[in-house]
Amino acid sequence: MVLAGAGTAGGAPAAAASALHRSDAVAVAPGVTYGEFLMTVPRGIVHGHLLTVDLTDPRVAVDLLYPGAVGARSPVSVLAAAGGAVAAVNGDFFHIDERQHPGVAATGASVGPAVASGRQLKGAVPDGQRFGPVMPPGATTEDVIGVGADHRARLDRLTLRGVVLVPGGLLPLSGLNQYALPVDGIGAYTPQWGPASRMRATCGTDTDRAAPCSPDTAEVTVRYGRVVAVGDLPGSGGVARGNVVLVGREEGARQLRALRVGERVRVGYRLVGRGQAPLRFAVGGFPIVRDAEPVAGLDTVAVAVRTSAGIGDDGRVLYLLALDGQPGQGRTGLTVRELALLMDELGARDAVNLDGGGSSTLVTYDGDVGGITVRNHPSGGAERPVANAVGVFSLGGALEDART
Repeated sequence: MVLAGAGTAGGAPAAAASALHRSDAVAVAPGVTYGEFLMTVPRGIVHGHLLTVDLTDPRVAVDLLYPGAVGARSPVSVLAAAGGAVAAVNGDFFHIDERQHPGVAATGASVGPAVASGRQLKGAVPDGQRFGPVMPPGATTEDVIGVGADHRARLDRLTLRGVVLVPGGLLPLSGLNQYALPVDGIGAYTPQWGPASRMRATCGTDTDRAAPCSPDTAEVTVRYGRVVAVGDLPGSGGVARGNVVLVGREEGARQLRALRVGERVRVGYRLVGRGQAPLRFAVGGFPIVRDAEPVAGLDTVAVAVRTSAGIGDDGRVLYLLALDGQPGQGRTGLTVRELALLMDELGARDAVNLDGGGSSTLVTYDGDVGGITVRNHPSGGAERPVANAVGVFSLGGALEDART
């Protein structure tokens, strides 16, 4: 690897005293480059991997990779290969374990909103139900990074707006394919949820993930607009095409129990963002850089292997970064604050923190091996199955040639 104290991505020169040294970037596919870097910090050396994606190239696209169900997990390399991506990094934090509620299974579902190819897959769990490091002041689980129909990347916030139209009125819908619902809420589960149990949705509270599961629950199955089943306990198993399963807790459960088999029920929802162009792709992650400045209140203590996504050149460039988890040799990770400073130096005007630790994985297509290669060393020694990933696609180049 040839290292140079060169400029940051996008052409801005690095400070002369910068401790960041970058390798020469190589083309993965048209509009997509990959490179490595080393950064010296007082406690050791940080080794990282960086993808730079040119969103102005009409051959390039970015989309969400996921295992075909919200409540499922798969390694990033498998997601990339199955989806035809030329590169990818792991995405949002997810429901990785359920030790607080014995007998309740972990779902594998992600924390924040998710949009894939314009399809709105899920909403955000309550802030107190999330996994991951402490968020900075002002951040919420609704925060995302995404790419709009205008082909520009941006930070946004996606809020679920939904209703359940029942005989006699409207009930508020407060969840969509989520592993946790707000107290007193009603959530909708579609075929995109998958076969994972819906029991976890009624455990914990809006401020305490470990709080007991609610004793007051209900589940209603709606098929093509009519109630076909009403029960007390959330179930499991896939949601059939044409069905929507409604799960309620506390007041939401009491409202659902008033429904009767045969009654007409309609469910409507959408994720509402702040930007003008609808997001065609979105993944959850909390902001760490805004307007070329680290966000106030970022953690400065916990050191870990980390993943980040950043935006440069007014949304025209996307940076995808994963640190290397190879132990020894004086290698170390970063605090969230240090990650923000790094993304800023690399050229990101805005950036988010994605899932890190054993989840941090960056892959690219490698023409020499004719397939997807994991570029970093996952800190667990092998890839961890994850809920989703940021996939990069490019028409032309070695991958398209291999397929034709």
